[in-house]
Amino acid sequence: MITKRGPKVRVRAKGGRTAAQVRWLQRQLDDPFVAEAKKRGFRARSVFKLEEIDRKHGLLRRGMAVLDLGAAPGSWTQYAVQKGCRVVACDLLPMQPVAGAAIVQGDFTDPAVQDRLLALLAGPADVVLSDVAPNTTGLRNVDRLKAEAAAEAVLELAGRVLRPGGSCLVKLIKGAEAALLPRVRACFASWRLLRPEATRAQSSEIYLLATGFLGAGERPPTGADAH
Repeated sequence: MITKRGPKVRVRAKGGRTAAQVRWLQRQLDDPFVAEAKKRGFRARSVFKLEEIDRKHGLLRRGMAVLDLGAAPGSWTQYAVQKGCRVVACDLLPMQPVAGAAIVQGDFTDPAVQDRLLALLAGPADVVLSDVAPNTTGLRNVDRLKAEAAAEAVLELAGRVLRPGGSCLVKLIKGAEAALLPRVRACFASWRLLRPEATRAQSSEIYLLATGFLGAGERPPTGADAH
């Protein structure tokens, strides 16, 4: 268990730092998840969101093929590799290599990039992970619509690459799930909304975990939803 701690260092506004930069630095210094990620060699605190979901829901197992979208800087990829998964990772941003993973820089909605991802997977994926985070505007409705569009694109690709019975974990902004659930219900046996402990208190992000991919033309049995 990662416990919270009091601040040890107080950041001062010097060296041309803006107030926003000072707040960000202070938050990083005070964050026990940041410290634990650094201690364990992970590139970002977000790894603990995936770790918690995996621990509670048994998402990743040795030998699985995993497609990691929005992967940079790579902590989810690192975690999946450590679990013994074969990982193909993709992000618009450059990402340092992760031993045991294939990395593609590009837009996963681009058909050419999708073809490359499919070739690297060399077969169906067991799990699609998405920590994709569209640039925010600060306008709640606009940001929700952007999150919906990104998640729709993830689900569309998941429908192409997942094996029957596979799973998809997608980051959302709270409220965006309403537009996505009809598609999720049509394609997966069950789903649930999750808010891991490592999610910052002020964040509106949630995760949608959909399991039991049904494949084309299938529909879940009555009462399959779990939320």
